[in-house]
Amino acid sequence: MTDISHQINWLSRLVAHDTTSSKSNLNLIEDVEAYLHGLGVETKRVANHDGSKTNLYAIVGPAEEGGVVLSGHTDVVPVTGQPWDTDPFTVTERDGKLYGRGTCDMKAFSAIGLSLVPEMQKAGLKKPLIFALSYDEEVGCLGAPDMIDEIVREVPRPAAVIVGEPTMMKVIDGHKGISSFRTRVKGFTTHSSQTQRGVSAVMIAARLVTFIEDMARELRADAPENPFDPPYTTMTVNVINGGTQLNIMAADCSFDWDLRSIPGDDPAEIHGRFTAYARQIEAQMKERDEGCSIETEWMTKAPCLAPRPDNPAADLVKAISGHNHTEVVPYAAEAGQFQQAGLSTVICGPGSIDQAHQANEFISLDQMRAGTDFMRRLVARMAS
Repeated sequence: MTDISHQINWLSRLVAHDTTSSKSNLNLIEDVEAYLHGLGVETKRVANHDGSKTNLYAIVGPAEEGGVVLSGHTDVVPVTGQPWDTDPFTVTERDGKLYGRGTCDMKAFSAIGLSLVPEMQKAGLKKPLIFALSYDEEVGCLGAPDMIDEIVREVPRPAAVIVGEPTMMKVIDGHKGISSFRTRVKGFTTHSSQTQRGVSAVMIAARLVTFIEDMARELRADAPENPFDPPYTTMTVNVINGGTQLNIMAADCSFDWDLRSIPGDDPAEIHGRFTAYARQIEAQMKERDEGCSIETEWMTKAPCLAPRPDNPAADLVKAISGHNHTEVVPYAAEAGQFQQAGLSTVICGPGSIDQAHQANEFISLDQMRAGTDFMRRLVARMAS
């Protein structure tokens, strides 16, 4: 049985850093930097605008083309309000499982890779393994694009990218894209008995929400045959706020909506259609008061990972893992951003997505072993 004590130690080390997306990830990055520098591995930061968070990438092995990127996000979702049985930032082993925030999603993949850096160096890699650790994946895949751009510019072209999201070590070559929007409606407030004078922002928002529902219904009806579940683009409004009192026409209302698109459905076209409809409604509002408005902010956007018949990354991971087929997932990840930058990309990592974001999140010891065995086989391949 594979000894994974070193991998568990590294997982504990990463989980101990509370990298909830609302906080900085610098403590974790500094820890990883110190470790890699101690092994003689150079690192490069790609920080956000104020330096409070940063991506980190590092090349282990020769600076040659044909390497493999090991991509993992450092941030985790909050534990606030969740009924944890253990300290979420201390890895606790129980009944063959390792509990802690981020154990599954997705610090285990990075922990396994980092723990094996000395083995990578001893193996005599002929092609490099490139660590790519990002920030703010959980809040819309915000951090990775700048790092990906720099890797494309500065690093000898990699042959493949493996994004280590939890897949139970299955080979995933497709995921949906995700975009999120916030629409703000500014109405004109009057007493609710004087509807002829006012414009209710809440009622206008309701019309816009219904239009989103109508678009979603059309996208479902027109969706081509595809392997996703559900097999169509989805649009949902999940947060709405507005109004002050029952007898006052609402001056303001905002709502957040979510778009998860299959390959072939263009988020920009969908956003444009919504905006055109909103402009028609806004013109009607302004006939009553010029100060009325509808504005939509595109908050996050991450492209889909489109399955492709020619995918060297998928071929590589299938060969190493022993799987002979690929699958797709409905959630979004940074994989689509790597693909958009022209890099062959696949998702494969230890753990089950069913545990992600849950109280008492865990990864099984068996999955830690499976991930470690996979990584060692990858190292051997890159050294051959």
